[in-house]
Amino acid sequence: MPSIIAVSNQKGGVGKTTTTANLGAALFQLGNRVLLIDMDPQANLTSCFSFNGQTDPNVANALLDRKVPLPILCIAEKPNARLDLVPSSLALTTAEAALMNKLGRELRLRDQLATVAQSYDFILIDTPPSLGLLTINALVAADKVVIPTEARLFSLQGLQMLQESIEEILFLNPRLKVLGVLLSKMDRRLKEERTVSNYLKDRWGALIFETEVGTNSKILEAASSGTSVFNYAGAEKAVEAYLGLAREVIARG
Repeated sequence: MPSIIAVSNQKGGVGKTTTTANLGAALFQLGNRVLLIDMDPQANLTSCFSFNGQTDPNVANALLDRKVPLPILCIAEKPNARLDLVPSSLALTTAEAALMNKLGRELRLRDQLATVAQSYDFILIDTPPSLGLLTINALVAADKVVIPTEARLFSLQGLQMLQESIEEILFLNPRLKVLGVLLSKMDRRLKEERTVSNYLKDRWGALIFETEVGTNSKILEAASSGTSVFNYAGAEKAVEAYLGLAREVIARG
């Protein structure tokens, strides 16, 4: 069975999408079969790989109609490894509202993944910055959560909110657990970030990934160019960080 990981934080702007994209690319580089799923109507993960966010069909179609398979686009492949994407679009906003009247609305993504899971080693799900039905679908489908966060005081609230949300989700998905907390956009020159980082390590202990992703303009430039850091010149430090994160994810199972 694959490792199904939701990348989630109810606070926006903490690096969920860049984490999903580049962690997925790193796992692929290490020889794994990886599926990325864009569950955010903003479709930023879809755009990270040069698709325009207007892809049809997209994940919304498969959530609304169980008979419609997940649309899977190939990003890259090599012997015994591949990197695929289930794209999103703005249509997912309408789909979320329509799902409210559907039976088993929280289980739609889980049920769809059951039909493709055996083809992958890792499935990563990018989530919106809210605990709406789309995020709930991701958390119910996943067995693990990776939580990217900035080392800023105002980011601590998002961590607390997500922890409370996971406790609620356990009623629907008792196997769900936090795989790790990732310090993202880290700048150790700032006293506040060093202080918050130390607090988080005291509070969350071994759940904090040893790997930190530092603030790096190349990460944003790569995403804007429609690719991962592995295909972007000058992003060597980011490549090293995401490979380190991928190895930790693999080691933690």
